[in-house]
Amino acid sequence: MKQWCVFDLASKKLEINTLEAESMAEDFWSDNRKAQAHMQYMDALRQEVLTWEALETQLNDLHGFAELLEEEPDTEMQKEVAQLLVSAEQEVAKLQFSLMLSGEHDQKNAIISIHAGSGGVDAADWANMLLRMYLRWSDTHKFSTEIYDYNAGEEAGVKSVTVEITGRYAYGYLRSEIGTHRLIRLSPFDAAHRRHTSFAKVEVMPDIEDTIEISIRPEDLDIDTYRSTGAGGQHVNKTDSAVRMRHIPSGIVVTCQNERSQIQNREVALKLLKARLYELEVKKRAEENAKLKGEFVQADFGTQIRTVTVHPYTIVKDHRTNTEASDTNGYLDGNVDPFILAYLQSQAGGVGSAV
Repeated sequence: MKQWCVFDLASKKLEINTLEAESMAEDFWSDNRKAQAHMQYMDALRQEVLTWEALETQLNDLHGFAELLEEEPDTEMQKEVAQLLVSAEQEVAKLQFSLMLSGEHDQKNAIISIHAGSGGVDAADWANMLLRMYLRWSDTHKFSTEIYDYNAGEEAGVKSVTVEITGRYAYGYLRSEIGTHRLIRLSPFDAAHRRHTSFAKVEVMPDIEDTIEISIRPEDLDIDTYRSTGAGGQHVNKTDSAVRMRHIPSGIVVTCQNERSQIQNREVALKLLKARLYELEVKKRAEENAKLKGEFVQADFGTQIRTVTVHPYTIVKDHRTNTEASDTNGYLDGNVDPFILAYLQSQAGGVGSAV
């Protein structure tokens, strides 16, 4: 049987050795944030290699059992081999998930922004529900999260929020979530308890700060400081530590109020700005090469990529892949993987043999 080398085990082991050597440098922990990301990436890569090695061992054992059964059939052994084969197929299916993440930046951390769209207070509440959903999804995948900017809604929920999700393939997974998300429900903010439709826009960018050089001239930056309020009014600072940074040539504005010091907030804001400038450049190239339109799409009727309906029935439907699920509670609690997988499969057009 011919084997296809989709996962390059040797190169991954070499990469681990290189990362280990870098982590032994005397100044490795001088940048704590960067060092932690380095260690997390290395640990994830180790786990990935161990998983593939275990699968390789399992498949070799199955091959050996098959040869024995050809020489001397055994009913009990056939049952055992059948169970092992099902287990191996399930493991291969899981690993195919990661094999679809072969984009240039799929392995990187993700910077996700959620903006309330049409729907008033319901839209702000919906944006907050999406924030909770992605935080729970991240926790399930053992990804770390950090909220950089939180703009609370006037009555409830959130107008906009920016979160960094740190973990191997975070961007590769979450790029499937880019677009407008719609919610249909009986509004808890309507005295008559009528059905309302609300929208929120999700933006996802890779954290490319350490891998791609984005040149930003100091004279192109307009920086303001203000007093941080924190998420929901928590952690109120008594100094002007929050930072609002505007890139004059592009008009892009980013803010960060999460860190305790102004210097830290400046560093994070600059990282967010670099990610947005990179995203802008990607859109420009896409327009040139594929004649695609990259302008802002209003989060409103007719633009949604996915709809969550909780009244008069319960269903989650992705309009790009026609993937559906009736467990809306599970979805809102972070079970987004079936929709992510369906999207990746639709984009990849199928994945070849994993071994």
